[in-house]
Amino acid sequence: MKVLLFCCKGFETMEFAPFVDVMGWARNDYDMALEVVTVGFTKTVVSAFGIPVLVDKIYEEIDASEYDALAIPGGFEEFGFYEDAYDERFLNLIREFDCSHKYIASVCVGALPLGASGILKGRKATTYHLGAGRRQKQLAEFGAEVIPNQSVVIDINVITSFCPQTAPYVAIALLGMLMGGEKAQVVATAMGYEYS
Repeated sequence: MKVLLFCCKGFETMEFAPFVDVMGWARNDYDMALEVVTVGFTKTVVSAFGIPVLVDKIYEEIDASEYDALAIPGGFEEFGFYEDAYDERFLNLIREFDCSHKYIASVCVGALPLGASGILKGRKATTYHLGAGRRQKQLAEFGAEVIPNQSVVIDINVITSFCPQTAPYVAIALLGMLMGGEKAQVVATAMGYEYS
C-alpha cells in the first residue's frame, strides 16, 4: 500500500508528521506493507514557520494510479498554503483519487481544497472549528454538510478533521482503512493512542 502525502507550501509539520510516524510504526514494527511518498510542487517545500522540507517527488513525477491513498496536512494562509492548496493541478489530483474511490485523509484546513475540488458536495465533513467557525463556514460554501462538533468525520472514503490535535487520529483512521481495524488498533495502542 502506498500513501501519497501532499505537502502544500505553508503546510503544518505537526499535521504532516503523524502520517509518517503512524505508517512508519506499522511498517517497521508490525511488518505492514506500507510506504509513504512525500510530494510537492517543488522539491523543497517551505512549511509553516519557514521550515524547508525536502520531498520525495515533485508533482510532475507522480502517477496517481500507483497510490492507494492521499494524505493532506493543513497549513497557514500567512505562509502561502492556499496558493498550492487551490492550485487546479492539486484539485484535479484530489478529484482523480475520489473518482477512483481511493482514500483521502485531510487534517484541519486540508479539507478546504477537498471542498474546492467539488468532491464534498452533499457529503459530511469538518475543518478547523475555532475562530467563530470561519473555516467551517467556508467548507459549507463548497457544498459540504459540515458536522460542527465532531473532531474527525469520515464519509465513505474521505476523512476530515478539526485542528492539529486531531492529526494522529486521522493518520490512525487512514491506517485502519488501508490495513483493517485490528491492525490499526495494535499500532494505535503501541503509540499510546485510542482507536475507535
